[in-house]
Amino acid sequence: MKTHFRLLVGLLTLSYCTSCNPKDKPELSKNGIESEPIYFYTADSPISIVRNIEQDRNGNIWIASWEGIFKYDGKTFTNVTSDLTSARFFSVLEDSKGKMWFGSIGSGVFYYDGKNFKNFSTKDGLLNNDIGRIYEDKAGNIWFGVFGGASMYDGKSFRNYIIDEKEMREDLTGKIFSERPLYEVNSIIEDKTGKLWFATRGNTFVFDGKSFTSVTHLGKPFNNIRSIIEDQKGNIWLGGNDGLWRFNGSTFTNIAKEFVGYIHEDKKGNIWTSSKTTKDWALLRYNEKSLLNKIAVVPEVIKANEGMVFGILEANDGSIWFGTLNGLLKYDGNTVSTVNSSKTMSSQEYFSRLLAKEDDC
Repeated sequence: MKTHFRLLVGLLTLSYCTSCNPKDKPELSKNGIESEPIYFYTADSPISIVRNIEQDRNGNIWIASWEGIFKYDGKTFTNVTSDLTSARFFSVLEDSKGKMWFGSIGSGVFYYDGKNFKNFSTKDGLLNNDIGRIYEDKAGNIWFGVFGGASMYDGKSFRNYIIDEKEMREDLTGKIFSERPLYEVNSIIEDKTGKLWFATRGNTFVFDGKSFTSVTHLGKPFNNIRSIIEDQKGNIWLGGNDGLWRFNGSTFTNIAKEFVGYIHEDKKGNIWTSSKTTKDWALLRYNEKSLLNKIAVVPEVIKANEGMVFGILEANDGSIWFGTLNGLLKYDGNTVSTVNSSKTMSSQEYFSRLLAKEDDC
């Protein structure tokens, strides 16, 4: 019964996630899901979409989910935003001072010093209230990837950079986006040369502090890149609609053609991706040594069996955590297991909470 219900949750959540339209929400039926007396684990840990996972300097794991921001201390899950807001969260960051930043969908950014929260929104100069990614540069500035572009916070005020079709530029007019523009910033990194990379649903850009340049290969721009990282050797990795790419500073190499949502490098130099395989979504691991071979690289496939795979984290103990449509999974090197607590919740309560959220995936 539990297995069948989890499958049902996944299918309905996937439909809900991909539609992103209020009129397409699944409805509770009086003689359907609403009346089913089904119970499942868990209410204390996230059971719906988990978008981002980070571990802080004290070893706590922070999870950005549809149900809020969860903190896991190794024993207990705590929803730290449950009394603050009902917003969904897509991003989390611990800054260089040990403070936390949480990016929501619709309610802007929440800063948390361990005791108190401070909310930043378009009223404070943020470009848009939908925050998909948070990044801190080497100077200590906090960057927010949003719909319409990016906002940079220097501790006092915001500077905004907007995407204007195939270009990106700083906006000095005070423009904000109360609605969602066509393009959003999916990922931000600063490379070893000090340049910032911005992956968007449009083109990918490099910012030298003065101007933005579109990233191209053979005259074609990299479009709809979902994730960018810089590895330990200084290579830039890009993942998106056109698969997985590596840039060594002069040459782009296509590693895989499957769609890539997230990229993560572990301590051994292996590259992990959340990818759409021919059969299903999976976590793929590219061995660091095999990537040096001239022959085709064949990754190890860790099946998620939970639909889409989102954020990836290598925890301090070496385990790999990743988010799915139905909460958290962990790979210990041998098996994939669900990470949850032991409290139960009814299906009616689950779907009531799910449908109460504003539309976004």
